[in-house]
Amino acid sequence: MSVRALIVDPSAPAAVRLGEVDEPVPGPGQVIVEVSHASLNYGDLNDARSGRVPAGAVLGSDAAGVVVRAAAEGAGPVAGARVVALTSGAFAERVAIDVGALAEVPENLDLAKAAALPVAGVAALRSLRAAGLEAGKRVLVTGASGGVGRFAVQLAARSGAHVIASVGSAARAEGLAEAGADEVLTGLEGLRQPVDVVIDSVGGPQLVAAWDLLAPGGSVQSVGWTSGEPAVFAPYATVGPAKSLSSFVIEGDVGADLAVLTGLAAEGSLAVETGWQGSWDRFDEAAEALRGRRIRGKAVLEVASR
Repeated sequence: MSVRALIVDPSAPAAVRLGEVDEPVPGPGQVIVEVSHASLNYGDLNDARSGRVPAGAVLGSDAAGVVVRAAAEGAGPVAGARVVALTSGAFAERVAIDVGALAEVPENLDLAKAAALPVAGVAALRSLRAAGLEAGKRVLVTGASGGVGRFAVQLAARSGAHVIASVGSAARAEGLAEAGADEVLTGLEGLRQPVDVVIDSVGGPQLVAAWDLLAPGGSVQSVGWTSGEPAVFAPYATVGPAKSLSSFVIEGDVGADLAVLTGLAAEGSLAVETGWQGSWDRFDEAAEALRGRRIRGKAVLEVASR
C-alpha cells in the first residue's frame, strides 16, 4: 500500500511535488499518525532546493493529526489521540513518529493552530532559554513578523523582558505591539541602547549590526538566515568584552516543549497567527508566498485524504 506525500523533486517548480510513497512501518517506540495539517517553514524550502532532503524523500517537519496506531512498546498516546509532532518527512498522509517527538493537543486547540507550533515555537522557546532570558533584560527579535519571531516576541514578553521587534517593512509590523513588543522598528533604525539578547532569523548585515548592539555578557542566537546574504564583520569586531554568537538547531526530544507550547496556545497565552492556509495541492502557492515574505506568521497546509 502507499500514501500520498509531498516529495522532493528538483525538476518541479518549487522542487516539490505531490506523489506517493510506501505506507510507513513503525518501530517499537513509534506511533502512526494520520496527518490532517502541516506547517511550512523556510527551512523546508531550503532543504528541498539544497539537497539536504534528497530527491524522492518526503519533505517537512511540522505535523498535527490523530494517532491511528499506538506504539508497540506501550509508551506514548493511544489510538484516537490528537497530537502535534516535529519529525522528518512530516508532509504525508500517514507518518511513523517517535513518541518523544510529539505531544497531545488539548481539545480546545484547533489542529491547524497546533501544526504551526513545532519548528517555530520550539526554536523560539529554546533559543530564548539558551540565551539566558530573564525579566528586565532587553531582547531584540529580528524577522519578528515571521513564525519564529512572533513566538519569540510573545514568549520574551511573558518572561518580563523589554522586547524590541525588528521587521523588514512598516507593513509587517502589524500586531507585534499587541503581541508584547515594547518597541517595533523597521530594520534596526533608531536603536541605540545595547541589548542583552538577540534572536536573529535574518542573518547577513543585520546580524552584524545586532552583534554591534550586544551588551557585554549578551548572547546572539542565530536561528535562521532568511536574507541569504553574507555577514561581514569589521576587523576586531569580535575582540572586546565577552559576548557570544551561538549557532542554533533543534536537537533531541521535543515532546515536553511541545506540551508547554500547546498548553499556552490552548489557554490563550500564546497566539498562533496563520497568514496562509490551504490544501497541500497548493504547495507551490504557499512556497512562493513564504519566499516572497508575503505571509505574516505561519503557512499551514491542509492534508486532504483520498
